[in-house]
Formats: sequence, structure tokens, C-alpha cells
Amino acid sequence: MNNSTLRSLKTVLLLLSITGIAACSEQASPPASSGKTVQANVITVHWQQMPRVYITSGVITSDHRISITSRISGYIHEISVREGDHVHKGDALFHIDPVDARQTLEQARADLANARADLERFKSLLAGQAVSQQQFDKVKLRYQVAKSKVAQAENQLSYAIVRAPVDGLVVEKNMNVGDLASPGKPIIVLENLHQLLVETHVSEQFISDIHEGDSATIRLSSPASLTAKVRQVVSAADRTSHQFLVKLTLPVRKDIRPGMFAEVAFHTGTRRTLMIPPASIVHRSGLTGVYVVDSKGVLHYRLVRLGPEHASGVEVAAGLSDGERIVARVTPEIVSSEHIAGGK
Repeated sequence: MNNSTLRSLKTVLLLLSITGIAACSEQASPPASSGKTVQANVITVHWQQMPRVYITSGVITSDHRISITSRISGYIHEISVREGDHVHKGDALFHIDPVDARQTLEQARADLANARADLERFKSLLAGQAVSQQQFDKVKLRYQVAKSKVAQAENQLSYAIVRAPVDGLVVEKNMNVGDLASPGKPIIVLENLHQLLVETHVSEQFISDIHEGDSATIRLSSPASLTAKVRQVVSAADRTSHQFLVKLTLPVRKDIRPGMFAEVAFHTGTRRTLMIPPASIVHRSGLTGVYVVDSKGVLHYRLVRLGPEHASGVEVAAGLSDGERIVARVTPEIVSSEHIAGGK
């Protein structure tokens, strides 16, 4: 317990006073004091400022999620990956049987051969002035168009093997070998593990205290926690839950994967609380209390309701007031003296 948290630490001689209630009696007996003097460390509790924390749950997602589709139609001939596989940029993901693309390429090559023959023939005719320059230009243009169509058909055929555009993790496989692929229909879904986010929803009561650039504490399944930055606060609430979507950026770590559960702790200001050392707490018959020292130096056992425990002490939710003095460390001598005084 530090000096700023609990003040006036001193060792004094205290008179232990225990109040008892006579059992099975119509008239209560007056308070009885053991009259025994004990030595104890006494502290004065005061208000102190503690961070106000708002905790919500979230899920880890990738900021770069890619749906891989086929650019040509055809039956899926082979799929080289499955869910959970790590892939690198350029790795083959799946292979489409390019029947239509191959036929289109053969037709384009035949048209190109025909256009090339016409071009050579018109060159000879133009040299002999048998055709005009305008007629020759039309044949030359047809040759160039045929050549372009061949290049286009070759590109289409190259799309039969679909490769990973980025490094990532395969999170979905929506089709199987033998299924008919078509442009625009996702087959594989990748997520980039180097750009991970935590998505969580925040109550409207606390959204005004959360801003872009703020820090938050993230707790995963492992005991260790990490710090994330608020990247985006969506200004419109969900119409059903009336909560706001907040996205936080995460550092790159090998043990973080998309889909994991995350607990997000936002720091939304400060609050006042009373703190006491754990050694001052007495547990008895399921109840919790402390020894309060009055102005005459007499100890009184008082029940308290505790709050969260921190490195600097335990919060007191009810039972103590600012400026009261308590025993900082309860010793066996104090407890045994009370038992004697109480007739137990």
C-alpha cells in the first residue's frame, strides 16, 4: 500500500472492544469490552481516483478479407487448399477445366492465320497497285484485331489456374471439385493475418467517451493482455441493439487468429473510490469486515462490501467513509482477543 493511497500509517496500542448480544434474553445486555490492549498498525482511508473501465466483448477479424472467384466459366478440376491452410502470394488455389476458353483460343488463332494470309496477299497487290491504300488498311486492321483476340484468348486460358493474390489464411472453401464455377461466385476466401482488427459493439451510454486513437486493453484466451488502438467508431448505431460498432487495430502476433473471442476494456475516465490493503480484511462465516478504530482508540468490527481488487489494494463499495481509520494488518492476536472477549 503506497503513501498516496493510504495515509497516517502508525503503530498504536488499541483497546479491543467487542459488542455482544445476549441470547435467549428479553433484555439486551450492555456492551462488553475485553479491556485488552493490542498493538496494531492503523491507516486512514481517503478517496482516490481510479480509472473508469467499460468492458465489452468482441471478435478478431481481418481488415483485408478477399473472396477469390474464377474469371472464366468451367468445372473445377482441382482444389489445392483447404480451410486453415496458410498460403503465400502466387500459390495455386484451384484449377478450372478451361474447355470454352481453349476453344475460343483455337478459333482466335485460326482467324489470325486467315488475317495474316490476307495481309500478305494485299501487300503484294498494293505493291502492284492492284488495290488502293484504303483497301489495304482495312485488311491490316482486321489482322491487328485478330492478333488482339488471340492475346485476349490466351489471357483467358491463363485464368484456368487461380493463384493467391496475397499472403493469407484460407478461412472458407465454398465449392468442391466437380462444381461449376462462374465469374463472380466466390470459391475461396482468404484473410490477411498481418492486418487484424477487433470488432466490438459499444452501448450508447459510453460511446461519447470513446474516440479514434484511444487505447484499449484486449484480453484473449491467454492470460497475457495487449494494447490496441481505436481505428474507427461508426457513428450510426445498430437499429436492433442500439449499439455502435468500434474497430481496433491489433499488433501482429503469431497466437492471434481471426474468429477468436476478445474482451475489450475501454478507459472512459476516472472515478472516486476507497482502497484498503488485503491484509486488513477479515473473513468470517461468509461475511467480510474490517476493524475500524474510533476516536478513543477502540476497535470495532464492521462489515463491508468489497469491489474489484487491484495491485494497489481492494476497493470498498460500502461500509467505510472517507477519513476513517482501520487496522492495516489483522494479526492472530487481534482475532484471538476478540474470540476471548466475545465468549467464543
